[in-house]
Amino acid sequence: MKTIYDFEAVQMNGQSLALDQMRGQVMLIVNTASACGFTPQFGGLEKLHQAYQAQGLRVMGFPCNQFGGQDPGSNADIASFCQLNFGVSFPMMEKIEVNGASAHPLYQWLCAEAPGLLGSKGIKWNFTKFLVGRDGRVLKRYAPMDKPEKLKADIEAALKQN
Repeated sequence: MKTIYDFEAVQMNGQSLALDQMRGQVMLIVNTASACGFTPQFGGLEKLHQAYQAQGLRVMGFPCNQFGGQDPGSNADIASFCQLNFGVSFPMMEKIEVNGASAHPLYQWLCAEAPGLLGSKGIKWNFTKFLVGRDGRVLKRYAPMDKPEKLKADIEAALKQN
């Protein structure tokens, strides 16, 4: 059976990141966009990152341009936008696809492990969030309208698990 530790992602700087390096951490994986109605959630995600990183939370952003063309910029443009506008210091990965034949393998796995409303496998919009426990398994999927601050209780519970 696979866990998140079986996957890799490419960071904004072009370097590959084996998610096995996050073993034992709680992860919040989010598909992001720079020009979306939910874009202000970057601020809430950064607050979660700052509040819980010392306890083992790793927030990771995965920009995606599949929903309304709301993240058309280059990886460098996206990284600059996130840092300048929201002070994002959590890891941002290269822009990926989250749905369809070209979906990143991590997102194929996340969607299979935690289907959405009515069992849907696809991502419906930007800022869908997945909480992954210290064991590398998906604990919960959150809809785009679920604000980051609403995830605190679940994150705190996940951080307490061994």
